[in-house]
Amino acid sequence: MFIESIELLNFRNYGQLHMDFHEGTNVLYGDNAQGKTNILESIYVCSTTKSHKGSKDKEIVRFGEDESHIKMMVRRDGIPYRIDMHLKKNKAKGVAVNGIPIKKASELFGIVNVIFFSPEDLNIIKNGPAERRRFIDLELCQLNKLYVYNLVQYNKVVVQRNKLLKELDFDPSLKETLEIWDEQLVKYGKELISMRTAFIKELNELIHDIHFHLSGEKEELFIQYEPNVTVDTFEESLMRNQFQEIRQKMTLTGPHRDDLNFVVNGTDIRKFGSQGQQRTAALSLKLAEIELVKKTVKDYPVLLLDDVLSELDSKRQEHLLSEINHIQTMITCTGLDEFVSSKFQMDKIFKIVEGTVESEEYGRD
Repeated sequence: MFIESIELLNFRNYGQLHMDFHEGTNVLYGDNAQGKTNILESIYVCSTTKSHKGSKDKEIVRFGEDESHIKMMVRRDGIPYRIDMHLKKNKAKGVAVNGIPIKKASELFGIVNVIFFSPEDLNIIKNGPAERRRFIDLELCQLNKLYVYNLVQYNKVVVQRNKLLKELDFDPSLKETLEIWDEQLVKYGKELISMRTAFIKELNELIHDIHFHLSGEKEELFIQYEPNVTVDTFEESLMRNQFQEIRQKMTLTGPHRDDLNFVVNGTDIRKFGSQGQQRTAALSLKLAEIELVKKTVKDYPVLLLDDVLSELDSKRQEHLLSEINHIQTMITCTGLDEFVSSKFQMDKIFKIVEGTVESEEYGRD
């Protein structure tokens, strides 16, 4: 799969923009705050309906405008697809594939798989569990439409259940309805736990060798899934925690409180790992993610690298670049120095200046 082109209208700092991409490596360079990341964000939004930053639609629409448009041309298995996305400040977004409107985001998933890698991702291991859960959700939503459905339903139940827990102070009789929400919480929650368990198992099968090689054959990495509850203990834990949840007016039981642990040579590197170990593990995680997509959908994803190279030392830079030569990649950077001394193939180069593509040229053969 690869992205042929993208057109933007009133997206972030772009009034109007058209870009044709190469099937290989596309380098977007320029000073900071010129709009490089915004281009990668538009690709991610058009592929998943969501911003990698978690931004709302009204924050994405260009300042002073009411709506924004993205049109992306994709080719997968030789078949062309046109994805149109209509973002509005005060209404739900509209999405169409090949001119046919779709009602659910899950209908878009599977056309193009994208993996976003930013400097923030290098901190996924030392940051809080919310970021690690977000990593799981973003990837599984692209790979499994049933996961999307269960996640959406589960999140709705958590919101409604929390609302009920807050209302019990004013109307204790409402406690009788808590059982209904508990049943729904367990139903969808168990599905999420099962799918996350399988996902981490597959990821572990790939990440061990990747990390062993990346660490100079010195470290063995294993990801531990730390569910808040298991499929077998969900109901029991929910009942045991009921008093505390009513007191705190919050759902404390379920996969929305899961976490991941990264163990290197038997050590929990979330707490005891060096920054170098944490960053190497984060890089291994992204490379394993690429391979997992390939294994699942029988094709490589499109890789979006947002100024990551400047955050890596020369050894990790070289390893990353050597691993992505065969994947369509969009790389943002402030300059081309990172590539000059390497054997990395730059297929197309874009210079970004104040929200415009000032020049376009081809790299070396």
